[in-house]
Amino acid sequence: MPGMEHLYFLLQLLFSMALNLLFSAGEDQFIQYGSILNLDGAATVTPDGVLELTNHTVHIKGHAFYPTPWQFRKSPGEMVQSFSITFVFGIVPFYSDECTDGMSFLISPTEDFSGAQTSQYLGLLNKTSDGKQSNHLFAVELDSSQNDEFKDIDDNHIGININSLTSLQSKSAAFYDEKNGMFKNLSLVSRKEMQVWVDYNCETTHINVTLAPLSLAKPSKPLLSATYNLSTLLEDPSYIGFSASTGPINCLYCVLGWSMGIDHPAPLIDITKLPKLPHVSKKHHSKVLEIILPIATAMFILLVGAIIILLVWWRMRYAEIHEDWEAEFGPHRFSYKDLFHATNGFKNKNLLGQGGFGKVYKAVLPVSKLEVAVKRVSHESKQGMKEFIAEVVSIGRLRHRNLVQLLGYCRRKGELLLVYEYMSNGSLDKYLHCDDNKPTLCWDQRFQIIKGVASGLLYLHDRWEKVVIHRDIKASNVLLDSEINGRLGDFGLAKLYDHGTDPQATHVVGTIGYLAPELARTGKATTQTDVYAFGIFILEVTCGQRPINSHDDSSQILIDWVVENWHKGSLTHTLDHRLQSNYNADEVGLVLNLGLLCAHPFSNARPSMRQVIQYLNSEMPLPELMPTMPTNIRYSLLGLMQIEGFDQYASLPSAVGTNNGLTTSLSSGR
Repeated sequence: MPGMEHLYFLLQLLFSMALNLLFSAGEDQFIQYGSILNLDGAATVTPDGVLELTNHTVHIKGHAFYPTPWQFRKSPGEMVQSFSITFVFGIVPFYSDECTDGMSFLISPTEDFSGAQTSQYLGLLNKTSDGKQSNHLFAVELDSSQNDEFKDIDDNHIGININSLTSLQSKSAAFYDEKNGMFKNLSLVSRKEMQVWVDYNCETTHINVTLAPLSLAKPSKPLLSATYNLSTLLEDPSYIGFSASTGPINCLYCVLGWSMGIDHPAPLIDITKLPKLPHVSKKHHSKVLEIILPIATAMFILLVGAIIILLVWWRMRYAEIHEDWEAEFGPHRFSYKDLFHATNGFKNKNLLGQGGFGKVYKAVLPVSKLEVAVKRVSHESKQGMKEFIAEVVSIGRLRHRNLVQLLGYCRRKGELLLVYEYMSNGSLDKYLHCDDNKPTLCWDQRFQIIKGVASGLLYLHDRWEKVVIHRDIKASNVLLDSEINGRLGDFGLAKLYDHGTDPQATHVVGTIGYLAPELARTGKATTQTDVYAFGIFILEVTCGQRPINSHDDSSQILIDWVVENWHKGSLTHTLDHRLQSNYNADEVGLVLNLGLLCAHPFSNARPSMRQVIQYLNSEMPLPELMPTMPTNIRYSLLGLMQIEGFDQYASLPSAVGTNNGLTTSLSSGR
C-alpha cells in the first residue's frame, strides 16, 4: 500500500525532527525537557511534559530511560570518562507529608527491571540480586523512607549506591548556603522543585552529588562526596534514566527536565522551559452543603436557624482532640471524617476482629484508595489513653519488616483510633487453632514466622534507639502479610526505657499463659519476660496447642506437656499432628528445645534475643538441656517456687553467651 508507506516515512521524519529539537546535536551531551523516553511500569509523561514515575497506586514501580544507550569510554578497554548529569525533580505526596519509598537516577547495562521489587528496593533490585557485583549498577537515591535493613540514616536522605540499596555514602538532604557558608536542611517531600547535580572525575575517581532548590544556582560545595573508580563498575554500552517505587503510602515521583555531558559539564537547564509540578490536593465533600442546599429556597430565618443547628451537629460529629504532646511523636494524624467514611461509618460488615483493646475495621482511604486497618477504642475499654499514647510513641517510629507499621492515628472525645498497614491474611492465631478440615500452615511457613518474629523482637530489644518491651507476645498479635511473613503488632501494652537502665515495677499486664513467673514477684517487665512469652509462642506455633487447654473440669498446661514428653524422649510427639510427616526433624527439635530454654522458669537461664537469632540461624549450637530437678515437680511450678522463696531450686547456671555457645541446665518436670 503506497499510501501507508508514505505515511510511515513521514512519521519517521517527524520523530527524527522531534529528537533533534529536544536533544543537543552533540553525541556526548543532551538536554531534555521530558517527552521522548523509554517507559515501563507506572511511568508516564503528561501532556505538559512532566515525567511521572509513579501514580496513585501503592507498592508500584516505574522506570524511564534515555532512548539509546551510551558509551562511557572512548574505546574498549579504556577508563570511564568524566561525566556530569543534572536533573530537576519533585516529590508530591497524595495524602499527607509522608511518602514511601523513593526514587533514583541510575546507570545500568540493561533497561529490563521486571525482576526488581517495589517499596524499599526502589524498583532497582530485589532480595536476591541486592549487593551482587554482576549488577554493574550505579545509582543516586533520593530516599523518603528509613529502612533498617539497608542502614538508612533517616527518611529524608540522598545516597550514592553501587550494586546495592545499602549506600556507599549518604547524607540528610541539604544544600550549601553561599551567604552564611553552612549547609541548610531541605525536605525531599516538599511539593517543591529541586535540582540535583551528579559529577564524576575520572582522574581523581571522585563522585560529587549536589542538591539545591530550583531557584538557586549550583552551590560551590557538594552535599555528598565519595571515591570510587567507575571504570571497574560501568559497562559499555549502558542506559541512563530514573527509577521509583511506592510502599504502603503512595505519592508522585516526578522529573521535569534533565541533561548530561560526557567529558564536560552537563548543559544548563533553562528553568523557564520546565513544566509545572503537578498539584495534588484532598477533595473535601461538605455534607453541610449537601444538607442545606435542598432548603436554600426556604425562608431566611429558617435557613439561618438550620445552618446554626447543622454547624453544631457537624462540629460534634467530627470533633477531635489535639494536645501538645502529639507534635513530637511523628506519626501522621488522620482526620476523623476521613476514617469515618473509609470504614463506611464503622459498619459491622467492615469489622475484622474484636479483642480486649477494641474493635478493628478494614478501611479504604478516600483519596489514596489505600487499604488500612483502623483500631477503634472507647474510653470504657480496660486499656485506654495511657496504652494508646504508649502505642503511638513506640510503634509510630519503629521501622522493621517484621513489625506491623503504624501509619497514623486520630483522637476524639470518647474514642481513640489507630491506622495500621493492612495485613491481608489476618492473624496467625486463626491458622493454628482451626478445625482439622481447614487449611493450616506447613512447617517451612511456621519456621519462617518464628524467625521473623524473633528478628522483630531483637530490633525492639537491642537495635532501636530505646529498649521496647512488648509485654503481650502471642499468636493472635502476630499478623501475616500477603507472603505469609509474620509481623508482630498490637503495641498497646508496650513499655520503653533507655538502654543501660533498669525498668520500673508496674502492675502486671499481659495474657494468662504467656506471663513469666517472676512478674508476680517483681512486677518488672524486662526483655527476659518478653523472651519467656516468645518461648511459649514458639511452642504454640510448633505444637498447634494453646498455652492453656481446658478440658471439662481440668486443664492442660502446654509447657508441662512438652517438658513431660522431652523427659520421656518423645519430644517430637508434641508436633502439630496436622503436619503429618512433612517437616524437617532437625528444625523441629531445635525449635522445641529453644522454646523450653526461652520459657525457663528462672529468668537468668533464658537466652537473649540476639542468642535466639544465632540459634535459629545455626550460627551457634543450642546448649544441651539436662535434667537437674526432682522429677515430681511440674515445670510450671518451679517459677512459683521461686516466687514463694524456694531458693534451693534457684541454683541454675545463668545463660552466658560466649564464643563456645551457651551453658545451662533445665529441670525435667513431671
